[in-house]
Amino acid sequence: MTFPSDRGRQSVLGFSAVLLAAGLLSGCGTADTGLQRSAARQLQARVLEVTQASSQDNPAAALKALEGLEAELEAAQTGGRISEERRRSITTIAAAVRADLNDAVAAAAADKAAEQAAKETQAAETRAPAVETPAPAPVPETSTGKKDNEGKGKGNG
Repeated sequence: MTFPSDRGRQSVLGFSAVLLAAGLLSGCGTADTGLQRSAARQLQARVLEVTQASSQDNPAAALKALEGLEAELEAAQTGGRISEERRRSITTIAAAVRADLNDAVAAAAADKAAEQAAKETQAAETRAPAVETPAPAPVPETSTGKKDNEGKGKGNG
């Protein structure tokens, strides 16, 4: 996915974070949703971290927060505080968010590389010496076919 601008990238990141939050929070905390209240609160805190990093256009930090969310999700599932179905649902949404964040990281790296290349090109053009045109080579004297002493001497006059 390519992003036409920073604003477009930020919109995608924000949308992804909202999607993750909505998926996690829908039906949170009731017994029939497969998610205990304590697990819901912990996961909500992790989602908030992802959302904040995304809203600050910091996809690297959002990815780190997402890793924390996934670890918390795994611990909740292992501890029996979340059902397998609910964990899969959240994991699916988290995977989509991860893909968007990875795209944003790649786009940011590409932008930075292009910016660096432009700076290097500009610096190289500034440092390039002025092109000097070489002086013309001396033209060798041509002989007219006369001997050096011809025309000298006795009064030609």
